[in-house]
Amino acid sequence: MFENLSERLERSFKILKGEGKITEINVAETVKEIRRSLLDADVSYKVAKDFCDKVKQKAIGQNVLTAVKPQQMMVKIVHDELAEFMGSENSEINVKGSPAIVLVAGLNGSGKTTFSAKLANRLRMKKGMRVLLAACDTFRPAATEQLKTLGSQINIPVYSEDGVKDPIVIAKNAVAQAKKDGTAVVIIDTAGRLAVDKELMDEISELHKALNPTETLFVVDAMTGQDAVETAKAFNEAVDFDGVVLTKMDGDTRGGAALSIKAVTGKPVKFIGSGEKMDAIDVFYPKRIADRILGMGDVVSLVEKAQEQFDEKEARELKKKVIRNQFTLNDFYTQIQQVKKMGNAKDLMGMLPGMDKALKDVDIPDDAFKSTEAIIQSMTPYEKDHPDVINMSRRRRIAAGSGTKVEDVNKLLKQFEGSRKMMKMAMDGSLANKLKNFRG
Repeated sequence: MFENLSERLERSFKILKGEGKITEINVAETVKEIRRSLLDADVSYKVAKDFCDKVKQKAIGQNVLTAVKPQQMMVKIVHDELAEFMGSENSEINVKGSPAIVLVAGLNGSGKTTFSAKLANRLRMKKGMRVLLAACDTFRPAATEQLKTLGSQINIPVYSEDGVKDPIVIAKNAVAQAKKDGTAVVIIDTAGRLAVDKELMDEISELHKALNPTETLFVVDAMTGQDAVETAKAFNEAVDFDGVVLTKMDGDTRGGAALSIKAVTGKPVKFIGSGEKMDAIDVFYPKRIADRILGMGDVVSLVEKAQEQFDEKEARELKKKVIRNQFTLNDFYTQIQQVKKMGNAKDLMGMLPGMDKALKDVDIPDDAFKSTEAIIQSMTPYEKDHPDVINMSRRRRIAAGSGTKVEDVNKLLKQFEGSRKMMKMAMDGSLANKLKNFRG
């Protein structure tokens, strides 16, 4: 995401490269390029102009410290303004109530139904809440069946009523059922249309009045750019929603909607969707997104994803094994499985500073670990625990059994040995000592 915008902004900052100080002339040139970058990312002209005016105002007359170059100072100013434009801090979803009612609205094709299931899954897995999904889209024929299918995948019950066309009746009955069962949150999946029309607005407005939800979320397809922002504005005028959900962010390299919605509607982006899997949903952190746009990575999110998958007790046991030089290929295989649960390999690597640019033209498939897993699975239990015994004849047998080449087996064993040494250095402190005086 934001690939094109990142590249364009990087080029605009190069105008200041080699400059001794920030002046009105070189700032004007840089800001002009930044405005072009934003417009190219499908940010509306007014939002881009307002943004650039603020950047210019902050940059001119800025006292640049001796240790900080003008280019670096401009990057910081742009970073802070990007975060501010997108909402500064993340905005939490309100799920307080007995039960809490989350109303999900948006156009057809925006991903409302899928998001509803993703949110239900997130609340159950991360907050331990009992959730009920309510199928209140009586306009699209397959909507109820789609929600039921998704609900069965994540073990979340779905409330629906055959033959009932009034979404308010279904929604109220779903809330009553939730109260009876002691369910904490009811997520209402509503009908959409192909475009904003009076019938749609009246329906969602009536639902909103009847339910008085604790949280109203507007779901919009990020790939529609400025159209997404205008649609959000129209919905906000009708129901005064609490926050926005941007879906299909993995398919959009421009990012104009993410940058514009808060500035235009005054409402925060709360979640972003980046894939079809039920865990492909992230809280929207403006500062972290600003980091990624400017090529600084998103190490905090990467660490959080790791913490979700790696058990503390297992980590302590692993540390003991590494220190004793008992880290085996079985342990290596287990670590791969946990890393896979964290998400797409390319997305994870893109969270490291500078890696977005390095990975631009690199294709890392979802099954990137497939051959590694096949090689390890083709080993005997003794070989996994004692990789030093894997001689050439064993390597040929493992290669044949895994459908790979001997070179692939050699490469894996070399990588494993390198990982084992690096982990031991990190654990016993020698790596920290070697890096102590590292600069640059």
